[in-house]
Amino acid sequence: MQVMMNLVLLLQLVSALAMIGLVLVQHGKGADMGASFGSGASGSLFGATGSANFLSRSTAVAATVFFVCTLALAYFGNLRSVRPSGSVLEQAAAAASAAASVPAAAQIPGVAVVPQAASAPSLAPASGAGQIPTQ
Repeated sequence: MQVMMNLVLLLQLVSALAMIGLVLVQHGKGADMGASFGSGASGSLFGATGSANFLSRSTAVAATVFFVCTLALAYFGNLRSVRPSGSVLEQAAAAASAAASVPAAAQIPGVAVVPQAASAPSLAPASGAGQIPTQ
C-alpha cells in the first residue's frame, strides 16, 4: 500500500510540475502587441488559433491527472487496514487506565514510589474532561 501511495505522489508531483511549465510557456490572449491597438482576430471569442491548441490541451490533461492523483491520495490516506473499536474518547480512557495500572517505579527507573495518604484529594482537571464515563 505504501508503494502505491508513493507512486501516486510521484505522479502528482510530475503532473504539477508539467502543469506549471505548460502554463508558463503559453502566452495570454492580450500578449500580442496588436491586441492593444485593436487587432481584428484578437477580439474574437477564442482568438485566431481556435478553441484549443496543443499546449492548452496538454495543460488540461496534466490538471486532470493532478486532480485524480489528489483524490487517490485522499482515499489512500483515509483508508485504514485495522479499524479500532470504540470512539476516540473510549480509546483515550483505555490508554489512561492502562498507564495508571503500571506502577510508577516501572515507568521511571530509579525513582521510589511514595503512596498517597487516604485523605489527599484526587487531582481532576478543572474542565471536567476527566469525568467521561467509561464502560
